[in-house]
Amino acid sequence: MQIDIGISEQHREAIVNGLKRLLADSYTLYLKTHNFHWNVTGPQFTSLHLMFETQYTELASAVDLIAERIRALGFRAPGTYQEFAQLSSIKEDTRAFSANEMVSELVKGQEAVVRTARSILSVVEEAQDEASMDLLTQRMQHHEKTAWMLRSLLD
Repeated sequence: MQIDIGISEQHREAIVNGLKRLLADSYTLYLKTHNFHWNVTGPQFTSLHLMFETQYTELASAVDLIAERIRALGFRAPGTYQEFAQLSSIKEDTRAFSANEMVSELVKGQEAVVRTARSILSVVEEAQDEASMDLLTQRMQHHEKTAWMLRSLLD
């Protein structure tokens, strides 16, 4: 069925291409954060274990919102590891990390998600897609704050 929401198919496709990258970055960051939650050790174990759980739980909700926006714009949301690996700017690393290295890696991941969200803004603004703009603004605000909080642990 034809989608008639006041956004051209060309604009919807361009927005979705950006949202797919945002979804992949968010899901990859979710996996990395969950991994660190499971594997953190050391004197900061309790605080980091709980902080990482809060962060991956929030990311789990976020990926659902992003995927649903892709679907609302009329496209299939990527949902496989292979697709996410191809789309994500965040690369996986299987080595063991110290607690501080984990925090540093998550700062980088949070900032990567912000950069990806920011890269979509111009096409979203051009299309006058306020719903996607609201989603992007909220995601950037959340990830910028989380990156700041994580960076504060390293000072």
